[in-house]
Amino acid sequence: MKNTKENNEDIMVNISIDNIDYEVPKGITVLEAARMLNIEIPSLCYLKGINEIGACRVCVVEIEGINNLQASCVYPVREGLKIKTNTEKVRRARKSAVTLLLSNHHRECLTCVRNLNCELQNLADNLGIRDIPYTGEMQDYGFNDNNPAIQRDYNKCINCRRCMAACNTIQDCNVYSPLNRGLDTIIAPAFKKDLADVTCIMCGQCILACPTGSLSEKEEISNVWKAISDPDKIVIAQTAPSIQVTIGESFNMPIGKLVTKQLVTSLRRIGFDKVFATDVTADLTIMEEGSELVDRLLNEPEKLPLLSSCCPGWVKFAENFYPEFLDHLSSTKSPHEMCGALTKTWYAKKYNIDPSKIVTVAIMPCTAKKFEASRPEMTSDGFRNVDYVLTTRELVKMIREVGIDFANLPDSEYDEPFDQFSGAGMIFGATGGVLEAAVRSAHTLITGEEMAVPDYEEARGQSGLKYGTVQIGDKTITIAIAHGTKNARIAIEDFKSGKKKFDYLEVMACPGGCVGGGGQPILANRDYKYISLSYRHNRADTLYNIDKSKIIRQSHNNPRIHQIYEEFLEKPLSHVSHKYLHTTFTPRGKYPYLDKENQEK
Repeated sequence: MKNTKENNEDIMVNISIDNIDYEVPKGITVLEAARMLNIEIPSLCYLKGINEIGACRVCVVEIEGINNLQASCVYPVREGLKIKTNTEKVRRARKSAVTLLLSNHHRECLTCVRNLNCELQNLADNLGIRDIPYTGEMQDYGFNDNNPAIQRDYNKCINCRRCMAACNTIQDCNVYSPLNRGLDTIIAPAFKKDLADVTCIMCGQCILACPTGSLSEKEEISNVWKAISDPDKIVIAQTAPSIQVTIGESFNMPIGKLVTKQLVTSLRRIGFDKVFATDVTADLTIMEEGSELVDRLLNEPEKLPLLSSCCPGWVKFAENFYPEFLDHLSSTKSPHEMCGALTKTWYAKKYNIDPSKIVTVAIMPCTAKKFEASRPEMTSDGFRNVDYVLTTRELVKMIREVGIDFANLPDSEYDEPFDQFSGAGMIFGATGGVLEAAVRSAHTLITGEEMAVPDYEEARGQSGLKYGTVQIGDKTITIAIAHGTKNARIAIEDFKSGKKKFDYLEVMACPGGCVGGGGQPILANRDYKYISLSYRHNRADTLYNIDKSKIIRQSHNNPRIHQIYEEFLEKPLSHVSHKYLHTTFTPRGKYPYLDKENQEK
């Protein structure tokens, strides 16, 4: 049997840290052992399970019997190990490592997007660094933002390789690699191209992984303020399901706390004219995508498997790497695009509003939504469905700019008619939630009966790739759920090789689903446990608890959905539905920066 961490979980060893004896599991690293015991060892390049390379040398410790300091993030514990985490030699080495980084770092902290929420800044403060005795070259490595979603400031990169590890290990997009040598080294796409010109899916996991302001979303805050200040504009905000359980974290509230009603109040105080729940059009997505699933199961089995399409990062991944599967993608738009489309058509007509005066702002957990909103396909009757996309982090900045005490806000309700949603619409924010919601409605569409128990536990949990079956009447539906596009690639390759067969595949590009989206809060100024990107299950649990407390738990039972179909869309998959709620996809190939002629070569 291999001597792995998993195999050693039940084997304990005795070690000493700073002259105190402890018992810890065999096979874990010194850093893991220390943090398990609430002993702080600082780190910078380390991300548990993602980037464990011992490169930054900030986590060094003294090991008895070894002359050189050792990186605790890669040094395994063993019986009798004696560790010192707080000696003069250790403190001097850590301070020197961080000081050298700062010597060539563009220290624009007061105007940096990560000011007061930067791991490098926090570390320098904790180590008591007050001056930089070294004079670095302070080179200008450049700035890239020629895409709708992500900007890259190379002058703030510290070569920790965390973005590269997230992109390669979690997403398998392999966008980043080290370029040049020595002091000229930067972590960048090939030939230092902009992210728009390579196989980036705009998911933003690199932003979450980045410890500094080198990577950030392309902000649209100023455009939104301008729209709010324009008396001729009706500015409407819509909020994604997962925002309701994440934004509170930025105001020191517990991880995963539900703050829906405070969220709505904060948006009104900022100046939005109306606040809609994207959860309503999540229910609508289920009606359309669930109907597609049923239609293919009953009438067009050759078009199986059906692949979910509500995640724009996954859609772009499929366009980049699996264009041959684009016909299998559900043609439904994502919920926020549906909400934008209906706002400027059905809603505008219903309330006698000129759609040219409506500005739709989607508050999303996702940077890829910015890219999605910019797609030329995302228009209705000549108007962009969504004018601006703000990440959770951008909304936090607006709330702070106004000086709102978010944690103590009174409650408010969403505005009609996008105000009532089912539990199925809520669980969209967690991996497996789309599939579970679709199964609930597909069961009724096929059998004419409600599911006795709407919970589908097999779809839940943080496992990266799950396979299973669902029994609906006399039909057995095989399903697959993947989060993180690396797992999506495994699922597609398994299908292509015949190793696995499934009728329906749900993919979320971000680990954990939207609760782990690239636009969610970065908690660099909180407990290191959360920097490890392991907190997503707390958020998902809240969504499932909300679902369980709902009277209406199936999308097809939502009265607002009935109203929308009766007044405008007619029925799922109707001509009107296809016009406003469905879209097309673009094969991009593996090298989207090349023109068609060069791709063929």
